Amino acid sequence: MLLLCTFLTLCLSAVHSQFPRACTTDEAFRTKSCCPAWEDGSPCGTGARRGQCRNMLVFQGFVAGQVPQYDDDRLGWPLYYYDSMCECNGNYSGFNCGDCKFGYFGDKCDQQKIVVRREIRELCFVERKRFFSYLALAKTTKSKDFVVLTTGDRHHRDTYRFVDASIYDVFSWIHYYSMKPILLNSSFDSSHNYAHEGPAFPGWHRLGLIFLEKQIQLMTGDKDFALPYYDWRGENNCSICTNDFMGDNDVQGIINPYSHFSFWKSICSGFYYPDATCPVASEEYQMERLHRKPGTNPLANRLPSFQDVEDTLKWGDFDTLPYNNTARRSFRNALEGFLRPSDGMTLERNMHNLVHMYMGGTISQTPISSNDPMFVLHHGFIDKILETWIHKYNGTPSTYPDNNELGQGPNECSTPYFPCYRNKDLLRKSTDYGYKYSTYQDM
Repeated sequence: MLLLCTFLTLCLSAVHSQFPRACTTDEAFRTKSCCPAWEDGSPCGTGARRGQCRNMLVFQGFVAGQVPQYDDDRLGWPLYYYDSMCECNGNYSGFNCGDCKFGYFGDKCDQQKIVVRREIRELCFVERKRFFSYLALAKTTKSKDFVVLTTGDRHHRDTYRFVDASIYDVFSWIHYYSMKPILLNSSFDSSHNYAHEGPAFPGWHRLGLIFLEKQIQLMTGDKDFALPYYDWRGENNCSICTNDFMGDNDVQGIINPYSHFSFWKSICSGFYYPDATCPVASEEYQMERLHRKPGTNPLANRLPSFQDVEDTLKWGDFDTLPYNNTARRSFRNALEGFLRPSDGMTLERNMHNLVHMYMGGTISQTPISSNDPMFVLHHGFIDKILETWIHKYNGTPSTYPDNNELGQGPNECSTPYFPCYRNKDLLRKSTDYGYKYSTYQDM
């Protein structure tokens, strides 16, 4: 049985992550059930008709005797840990159906609200300060409901343990966890992960932003809060890399001490070993300081242009065979940045990947890149491009391609979120998830 090591700390609530603290007990792992009680005492709020405990084997389309056996704890998520989890009714959501779906509020989850994500330079001084204050609070507020997994040896389940993390660090850890090489037959396959290099890429990151946005709304009680984004098209340099915005840096990449993020540290930094999962997640260990070096990489000395974005949007096929980083004439692969947008054939670094490389420092180290809040602004714009594509080509869940890429199938749960969000369902319009984008420099 897993060794649990959770340090309980009084803090504000969080939702929609992994692992729910209530599901990391010996009993939960013994029964392979993640159907915690709601406040009425019934599992998944069954007594209040909020939800029910659902067999995930049936939910994912498996039949008796054909359940795949995996070494990797994330494949077939969440079957390695749980055979059952809550399926919520109506607008209810959350690991115990105690929350509302994205975009809904109220005791009965019957109040809908669509927030507007704006370009960060559209925010006035007070709005920017509020955003930075909210990020600081998310960075320092421990999650009451969720813990993160750590281990120094992924081959041995009895080394797994669960530790507390702040709301922002849970967000960062989710990205790190999804990036670990896939463990198959006791060997690591670095060519596959859950968040990149396949059709799940845009939706996986969309869900991550929605998760963080909702955490901040709940933490602050500010239902009007929306994450800003950074429209980097055609910039000669990073115009928001100043102390008024995301922070200046010196020639070594050290963030200016007068910036908002000068003393931020990166969870899981320095631990990219395939056989380990963030063995220094708890605060008792020192972590690397956030750093950034925009424009200093000779292989990425520019930001994508207006034309690059326009060319990316001309590809009407969401993704194409072989559904990886070599896919041609693929919107997803052009957006992700493995494909030249103009011809749809030449493999090169552009778009999403080019911005990560251009910024340098923490955000250019893929496993820990989400530790830099610049990641949030960058992916906000990537998501806006996805939203533009969905409207232009009438994209729906049925647009998501059938494929055999590990963790990328249309009906697979987006790893590692609770409750289950199928990869294909993240191709719905953003208003279905409670937000939309401003028309700043619209496409």
